[in-house]
Amino acid sequence: MPPLPPLLGALRAPTDPPGATPPNDPGTPRAFDAALGDAELRSARAALTQGRWQPVRSLLLHTGDDWDRRGHRLTVLAAEPYAAAWARQWQLAEPGSADAATLLALTVVHRALRGKDDPGRARAACRTAAALAPADPTPWLGLLLLAAALGSTTELLGTFARLRERHPEHHHAHHLLLARLAEWPGGGRAESHEVYDLAEQAAADAPADSPLALLPVVAYAERYRVLAVTGLASADPAATGHWSGPRARRILRTSFDWWLEWEHDDHPRRHIDLNHLAFAMSCAGRSAEATALFQHIGDQATPAPWSYPQRDPRTAFRTARARALRGTA
Repeated sequence: MPPLPPLLGALRAPTDPPGATPPNDPGTPRAFDAALGDAELRSARAALTQGRWQPVRSLLLHTGDDWDRRGHRLTVLAAEPYAAAWARQWQLAEPGSADAATLLALTVVHRALRGKDDPGRARAACRTAAALAPADPTPWLGLLLLAAALGSTTELLGTFARLRERHPEHHHAHHLLLARLAEWPGGGRAESHEVYDLAEQAAADAPADSPLALLPVVAYAERYRVLAVTGLASADPAATGHWSGPRARRILRTSFDWWLEWEHDDHPRRHIDLNHLAFAMSCAGRSAEATALFQHIGDQATPAPWSYPQRDPRTAFRTARARALRGTA
């Protein structure tokens, strides 16, 4: 079986070379930006790259216990090359700051995932941050990032459970769990796999307006990634039939209906959900629904799932969008 690509990859994808995006194609980003349209986050990130950590302090103070937004902002900030140095400067100024400790912990996690630091040191940093803020799931998100990429199944499930005690609807955590569980063997039939069952159960257990309603769509994309990389599905997601079975059709219909009724314009990771839903609708040949989603995505495309399996995500996004527009012309 061919090796699977890394689950996580870089949380902030590299920019395109000059000229890679056609100038008359404003709907496609010139660079995938993990900030996902969060203007306050982009401003604080720019300040951090200049060595000013005070705007980051203000941003996190303002974020408060909006746990999904806090996790999103901290993981993006931690990916900056000099974030660790400035987090240490912040700690010197405020030795008891849980925010500074969490930022530093996630920078060490990022380095460990890139093979530039010791995973044990990253885990210790996360536990230190968790002790300073016992109610905050974000240090546990750092531990879950490590477990998803490097840990055992026992570590993964145990860490997820501890995080979920603090925030049962944690969006990023559920996505990490599904991506890893999609790699489990099994699923004798096309629409039979434990990751589908888990995603549907989590969606059913969440409140009606929770973005976790779209987890079954994410599960289908992650399972397709695994099947395609291992040669069990076509490398062309639109030609696999992966989204054509009765279970898939039911999930797509339910998910699109949920989006029409409940879409959260203020959710920090909503563009990830929109891209997954647009990807699924495109692959299923549902041009009208896909076109509506592409209009809401605008230039906020995300690398996953358009990169599945090991494709150039910009090209895949542009191709799918053009095909959807042709289908509704």
